[in-house]
Amino acid sequence: MTSIYQEAMGSDFGRLQPELRDYFGLSTESGLSGHGRGVFDVAGCPAWFARPAFRLTALENAFFPEYAGDVPFTIRNYPHVDPFGRPALTARRELDFGTTLRIFEDTTSLQDGILTDYVGRHRRMATLLACSATDEGHIRMVSSRTRVFAGVRLPLPDALGALAYVEQWWDDAAGSFRIKTRVVHRQLATLLVYAGRFDYVVEEFDGVLPVEARPARWEQRV
Repeated sequence: MTSIYQEAMGSDFGRLQPELRDYFGLSTESGLSGHGRGVFDVAGCPAWFARPAFRLTALENAFFPEYAGDVPFTIRNYPHVDPFGRPALTARRELDFGTTLRIFEDTTSLQDGILTDYVGRHRRMATLLACSATDEGHIRMVSSRTRVFAGVRLPLPDALGALAYVEQWWDDAAGSFRIKTRVVHRQLATLLVYAGRFDYVVEEFDGVLPVEARPARWEQRV
């Protein structure tokens, strides 16, 4: 069975570096999960005016207000089927800022060939996720069309929303993965950034999310 990224990217998936094809190729029937550990050269919110709002989103295990360098982090990726029968991948990241441990969690589900990323402990924020391969074989992901589910579905106008740009690749010289992420608001510039390197291994997985990776609430709306 193909992974959700293979399904969404089609033939473009074959243009990725082999290491990336392994990383993003775990399917719900693979019997495997992924575990990464590394260091972000920089991570957090560089925009001081956005930090009060991010202190609130941090309570939802979403964005966070800290901004620092040399931040150790872990990531765990679990391919599974969500409660609505969609193939999905749940990711849980832990960032160690020294005095504070931040969690950033999300579930990406595939429906009708389209990836929707649900962010936060209650999965109240959703974005569409578009993936493509660069000329170098890196994977590039762009999150757009943000919706907030606060009892009702509230699409954010483009003028109010932000776009997230992610690029990940295999650094052959370092023997590790590299990633860089920016959340950019059209008027307010960069609101969140993290960039660094990490090692990654796969482990046996029975398809059942461990307790710490389960969201407090699932969301079906797209």
